[in-house]
Parts: sequence; C-alpha cells; structure tokens
Amino acid sequence: MSTQSLEPHTQQLIEQYRSLLPVYTKMAEVIPEKLRGFFGEAGLIVAALEHRVKTEESLVGKLNLKGGKYQSIFDITDIVGLRVITFYIDDVDKVASVMERLFEIDWENSVDKRKAHEADSFGYLSLHYICRIPESAYYDPEHPELNKIRFEVQMRTLLQHAWANMNHDTGYKSGVDIPKVYVRNLSRLAGLLEIADDEFSRIRRELADYRRHVKQLVASGNLSEVPLDGDSFRSYLAIHPFDPLNRRIASLNQAEIQDVDLSIFLTVFKALGFETLGDIDKMIKEFSDAAYQIACFQLGLTDIDILASSLAPQNLCTAYILKKGGGRLGLKMMLDALNGVSESNAAMADFLLEQSKDLPFMNQ
Repeated sequence: MSTQSLEPHTQQLIEQYRSLLPVYTKMAEVIPEKLRGFFGEAGLIVAALEHRVKTEESLVGKLNLKGGKYQSIFDITDIVGLRVITFYIDDVDKVASVMERLFEIDWENSVDKRKAHEADSFGYLSLHYICRIPESAYYDPEHPELNKIRFEVQMRTLLQHAWANMNHDTGYKSGVDIPKVYVRNLSRLAGLLEIADDEFSRIRRELADYRRHVKQLVASGNLSEVPLDGDSFRSYLAIHPFDPLNRRIASLNQAEIQDVDLSIFLTVFKALGFETLGDIDKMIKEFSDAAYQIACFQLGLTDIDILASSLAPQNLCTAYILKKGGGRLGLKMMLDALNGVSESNAAMADFLLEQSKDLPFMNQ
C-alpha cells in the first residue's frame, strides 16, 4: 500500500508499523504459547484462544479516523490482539488472573465492560486488558521492542462471543441506524444470553458441590444416602470396593489382577434396580461367598495367572441374578450390557446357568 496519499503523521506511523511488523508477528506467536502453558498449569480449559496482527489496511482506516491521538506507534495498543473465549463466566476472572501473573497490565487503559452497563440495559460484555510482556516472562535480544509494545487481550464467554458477533453483524457494522423494534429484540436476546451464562455457571457450581458431598459420604461410609449415578459410582470405584473379593479369587491360582474400567457396571446395577451405593455394598456383603464359589468352579482346573478386575463384580452380579430368579434372561441382560448385544451372550448365559446350578449357594 502506498503511503504517498496519506497525511504526513499517518504516513510516519505506518512506516513505524512496517518496521515493527516482524516484532508484532513474533508477539503473535509467543503470547498464545505462553498463555497455553499457563492455562495448562492452572488446569484451565478454554473454548478458544485467538490472535491476530492488525493489517496495514485496517490500521490506516483506524488512523484516518483518530490518528491525531497517537504520538507514536507505541501508543496504539491493539495492533496485536488476542481473544480468550471461555465456556463459563466464572472462568473469565480465572483467565484474568493468569494474565495478571504473566503480564504487566496497563490498568489505566484496561476496561471491564461487564461493569459498564446500567441496571436496566443489556449488551456487549467483555473484559479487556492492555498488557505488556515483562522481560522476566520472555526476552528476545533480536527484538527488544517486544517488551515495550502493548497489546490487547479480550476475555469473554462463548455466549458473550456469540452476542458480540451477532451485534456486530446486525448493528453498528452496517453503519446505519436500525429500527427500535430490532434494537429491543436484540436487547431481549442479550438478556437471555446473560441469564444462560449465569445459569451454566450456577449449575457447574452446584454439580461441584454435589460431587464434593458425594465424596464425603462415600469416604464416611454413608453409602445408603448416596443415589446411584455416574458421579457417585466413580467416587465409589475410587475406594476399590471389589478389591477384597478380587484378591480372594486371585489367590486360587496366585494370579495377578489386571485393572480394567469398571464404570460399565453402572448400567448393570441400574438394570438390577439398585438405587443407592448402599445397594451395591449390600450385594457385596451378601453375595461375595457365592461369587467366590463361581470363581472356584471357573478357575479350579485351570492355570490362569492373570485375572481382570471385572471378574469380582461380574460374578457378584451373576450370583445375585441367579439367586433372585433372574435366570437366563437376567444373565443375558448383564452380558449384553458388558459386552454389547450379541447372540453369543445367550450361549454364555446358558453356560453360566449350567455351571452354577449345583453350586452350594444355589441350594441355600
């Protein structure tokens, strides 16, 4: 782009921009890399991390509008820009905390647009930080200007990002006023998105509280008070409730126990009508001897020396189903849940039924 037709001061700023373009490009590589590392250390998952360097054409447009306010190219703070998009509104402040630890923040020029709205208005919400990279975070002797140049970071949620894009496409981007009815509808939509953002965060907090409560109940042994669901079952498996029976079975052949994922048994326990973790715990206490008897028959004449940790819960379920009169259909249901629906499960159910019919627990 020729600078001949530009106002002299604008022309000077554009020439400075061109000379610093390699530095801007380097910043656009370094800053996202640093942020990803810090997010990983903080265990913070973000929906997107975007970055861009303002094009010369875009910069000329900006300078034509308000170039007089900038004495030098270093006064322009958004040539390098980043956008961090989070899933939850609570995470915006966590991202901001990472920024504050990693970069120097120009507080005077940073803006929290979340606090700028009137009580009865809705619209664009975002947290904008103007930052600088301190030498302690990153220094490149080939580009010392990198630690002098300020850059902008926008932080907002996915829903706030959606609103910003919609508002940009339907509002000021067109350059004309839009009828009040559309403004009102956009404001209504903005209000709904704000409510949705708050609700998603509230639900996440309540789920976190529920999970902590479940872990406390499991740890204290109050299993009858814990509803059986995915979260509670994971907490239950963390205390290894089937290990004693697995070790007892493994001692038959001095076998090694290979850990496998037991979460699939949740489907089986649900199908058996179990409603709390206490129901599973009760089954373990009442049917461990029966499950052991099944294992004795299965392994007694073999030299198997590696057993999956799923053997104990599967034998417990087998004993429970048979003792409760579930028969062949109940066994096939269990096998379908564990192995996927297959005709071979019917044959295996028949085998288990035949295998177990003369065992002592069936005659008690």
